[in-house]
Amino acid sequence: MERGLILLVAALVLYAPPAVQGTALLFSNNTQVNVTRAGCRTSKLCVASPIDCDPTGTGACLFASVVGGEAMAPNGTQLSIQLQGESVGYVALGLNVSAAEATMLFVCGSQNSSFFFQTWNINSTSELVPTERSVSNIRGAVNGSWIQCGFDVPNVTGTASLLLGTGAVNGSALGPFTVKLNSGPLNLADPAATPAATPAATPAPTASPTDVAAGNGAAAVQPHAVLLLGVLSLPAVLSGRT
Repeated sequence: MERGLILLVAALVLYAPPAVQGTALLFSNNTQVNVTRAGCRTSKLCVASPIDCDPTGTGACLFASVVGGEAMAPNGTQLSIQLQGESVGYVALGLNVSAAEATMLFVCGSQNSSFFFQTWNINSTSELVPTERSVSNIRGAVNGSWIQCGFDVPNVTGTASLLLGTGAVNGSALGPFTVKLNSGPLNLADPAATPAATPAATPAPTASPTDVAAGNGAAAVQPHAVLLLGVLSLPAVLSGRT
């Protein structure tokens, strides 16, 4: 019985939402995210292309919102991000904290009408490089060419520029990221921070085709399937060990 209780506790721990590494994730489930302008400039920082477009409207609108948590030295704060736009491949948000560092890129896309999420860097030569980044609370949905997602990014410090853009998914290959908006430096903890009035022109990075299911060559991860298998097998294990 004691062993059964230990296994039960282990199963409950599996359900905790730890941060995951983002280069090899492929989700097949769709989870709706409520993306709106409500709270922009008061409780969340918003950027969009076209400027001030409405993500709930009928026109084209590439939109992102950022909510910064309480700062915790020395690691910075956690950002809660929502992203929505239209693309036959993927939409993405870039986060650049300084000119000396690579831009972190968070990709939400559609492959065979299924939502997927990955993390990349844009390096100094404007190439896309699959890069591990801890991200939690990932959810997203695909409806035709409409893609939306939400996720949390820990340990972000200081001022950063936000980039919005899109790209193609050709079979299993992730195409170049085309920047639609570069906000310029913003205080991410200030919901009233104002992006550049005119989006900065940014060259589109280029990249060799990369498998969206495997990222840097690792096998695709199906975390929901792993958790479900663990739960389904739990009663049998407990009944045999009491």
